[in-house]
Amino acid sequence: MVLYLDSGIVTEARIASKFGFISGVTTNPTLLAKSDLSPEATLKELSEIVSGELYYQLISTTFDDMMVEAKAALKLIDHKMVLKIPATATGFQALSHLSKNINCSVTGIYHPAQAVVAVEAGAKYVIAYVNRATRLLGDGLKLVREIAKVVEGSDTEILAASIKSPNEAVETLLAGANHLTLPFSVLQEMTTHELSEQTFREFNEKGRGVML
Repeated sequence: MVLYLDSGIVTEARIASKFGFISGVTTNPTLLAKSDLSPEATLKELSEIVSGELYYQLISTTFDDMMVEAKAALKLIDHKMVLKIPATATGFQALSHLSKNINCSVTGIYHPAQAVVAVEAGAKYVIAYVNRATRLLGDGLKLVREIAKVVEGSDTEILAASIKSPNEAVETLLAGANHLTLPFSVLQEMTTHELSEQTFREFNEKGRGVML
């Protein structure tokens, strides 16, 4: 299991990189648009901060443009890049070509049939939008369970996105997701619980340690 930060904000990535449990950063066009820097400058900054994988999502809609954009992104991010390719007919065509030389993921999957194609076309990851799928389809966790059965035994793993709470994060893993990408706020929430805070306040109030 791997946890990623889902953000295009450089300051968030810099803080999260110090947590010690974040393995990379995922971005998308909307997240990059929130950055004060250009997409190119943001990706360069993130690449310097992130020690693991850095995800970039294609915005091109034609096959030829996807090929050009993928090469441009690879030049910026180099070996850290995982390319996010939209789950469209053109996207799957691009995936079958790009996956031979670039680590690729298919993003925006809403049906397990799309995961079947992603596996056959060489995707390293399939990305399901859990919370969004719940809003649009009624049950995002069911989608994850179905995709998990489809990719079982293959080299393709599930990266779950659109997760809005610690509870949803855990439920998504229990449903079969291999990895999670989480907003900065959810990553922070997952490290704390009011009962943990209460417990250790009591220990500290009544106990002693080597420095005290």
